[in-house]
Amino acid sequence: MATWTAFPYAGDYKFDSDSVKKNWARLHLGDLEPLPKERALLQAWAHFHNGDFQKAVTLGQGLGLAGLNVVNKAMCVYASYLEKHESRRQALFKEVAEQAEKQLEQDVGNFNARYLRAYALSRYSQSISVAKALAQGLGTKIKTDLEDVIRQQPKHLEAHVALGSFHAEVIDKVGNLIGAMAYGANKDIGLNLFTKAVQLNMHSAFCMLEYAHAMLMLGGEEMMKEASRMYQLAARAKPVDAAERLEVEMAKSELKD
Repeated sequence: MATWTAFPYAGDYKFDSDSVKKNWARLHLGDLEPLPKERALLQAWAHFHNGDFQKAVTLGQGLGLAGLNVVNKAMCVYASYLEKHESRRQALFKEVAEQAEKQLEQDVGNFNARYLRAYALSRYSQSISVAKALAQGLGTKIKTDLEDVIRQQPKHLEAHVALGSFHAEVIDKVGNLIGAMAYGANKDIGLNLFTKAVQLNMHSAFCMLEYAHAMLMLGGEEMMKEASRMYQLAARAKPVDAAERLEVEMAKSELKD
C-alpha cells in the first residue's frame, strides 16, 4: 500500500479502544454503525477517528469480514478529503465499491456495507462525470442501495444526505424531466431528504456541507444566500473526530472561494 497523505491535524484527536467505546453513540450518530465487541476492531475505529486512516485500513483488513466497514469508511473519507491525485481517488472509490459488493454477498443485512457501496459509487460517479456514470447504470444502483438503507434504518443521517445529493446531482446534470423519467430524481424529494437529515442532527457538518452543495446545484444563484448560510453553519460546527474536522475545514474553504 502506497503511503497516504497525512491527516493535517494529527494529534488533535487521541481516541483509543476504550474512549471510542465510551463515545460510540456520538461518534456514529450519522451512520448508526453497531458497537463492536472485538477490542481490535474498536482500535481500528480509534485509528479512523484520530485521522490515522491508513492504519485503520491496515488493521481492519486483518480482521476479515468484521473489519470491512472501518476499512471502507476510512478509504472513503481519505479519498474524499485528502487524496490529491484524481486517478488514485477513483481507484479507491472503485475498490470500496468492489469490497462492499463482496461483503454483501456474505452479510446481506449489513446496512453500512450497502451505504458505503452507494457512497463510493456516488463519489466515483462525480469523478468520471455523473452523466457518464448514469449511462453505465450506476445511478440506479446508488439510488436503490440508499433507499434500502433508509428503509432498514430510518434514522441513518448519512444515507439521507447521500440520497438527497443523488437527486440534486442527477437533476443538475440531466434536468428535471429526464432526471424524473429515467432515474426517479426529484427536486422536492431531494430537499426533503436533507430536511430530515437536519432533523436527525442539526449540528452535522457533513449534512450542512452537502446540503449547501445540493442547493447550488438545484437553485443556482437563487439559492446562493441560503447555501452560504449552510456553509457557515458547517464551518462553525464542533468536530469530535478527524472525519468531522475535515468536513468543517472543507466548509471553511468553500466560504473563502
